[in-house]
Amino acid sequence: MADSIQQFQLACVQFQPTKGDLKATLDHLAETALQAVSEGADLLVYPESATTGYVLEGGVDTLSLTTAELCAELEPRFKNASKPFDIAIGFYESNPRRPFNSAAYLSFDGTKLSALHTYRKIFLPTYGVFDEHRFHEEGSELGVVDTKFGRIGILVCEDVWHSVLSTLLCVAGCEIILVHSASPARNFQSHKPGNLIRYDRMLQSLCEEHGVFTAMAMLSGFEGGKGLTGGSQVVAPNGECLVQAKNFGEQIVMTNVDRRLVAQARSGTPLASDLKERWADIVRMGSKLVD
Repeated sequence: MADSIQQFQLACVQFQPTKGDLKATLDHLAETALQAVSEGADLLVYPESATTGYVLEGGVDTLSLTTAELCAELEPRFKNASKPFDIAIGFYESNPRRPFNSAAYLSFDGTKLSALHTYRKIFLPTYGVFDEHRFHEEGSELGVVDTKFGRIGILVCEDVWHSVLSTLLCVAGCEIILVHSASPARNFQSHKPGNLIRYDRMLQSLCEEHGVFTAMAMLSGFEGGKGLTGGSQVVAPNGECLVQAKNFGEQIVMTNVDRRLVAQARSGTPLASDLKERWADIVRMGSKLVD
């Protein structure tokens, strides 16, 4: 990764699928991607379940895709892109037993769309308004991918609520963490839903502790009587929110990412290096807590 790109434009695409209509949704996804690329985006981040909508329940089986099928669907739709780009998309991934709630990291070189990594959501919420564990298989591998923009970590929605995963991504050497999310609005507090306020706090804390950039793309629209919050954002390694989308509705938000800020943040607050230095001891202590 020594020759990876230091500065680039990152876009979070706050997106509303046409629920249950794969073709229409992929057409719209490609349109928004080409728009973002024409405006300068080098890396695009789409929400959780962007290809189908989030609240599918039993219908998830008929709309899930393999990563290869996702690439085959999108590649011809990207043919008129003004330049090469990378794109990370949340989707429901085919699996013999139950589909995974996954995110694919893809790279388009101007002609061919290639899959660099597929991450499968580890923590599947089944509480409150959520019922994922009934319809999905859980993942069991960390989402780490080496790209032309450096080493990137991937999380899907509930995964970021468990700080242990972002900690593991930091130890793995990630400088940027992508979060794909579909979060039904709840607990309204003045100008924002309470769950989005919680996301704001979590991302700020994550970035400040680990000295990473975090980009979160949120699904928008209404599904199953639930309004999806929006509020997609990019947060810098010092915890500053660089850009944030509106609540609800579609929007593309974009900002410059300068990876040199990661080293600056980690030099000023060397928590990441302290963590790596004591990692063997942390693993040893943790192993004693689990029978």
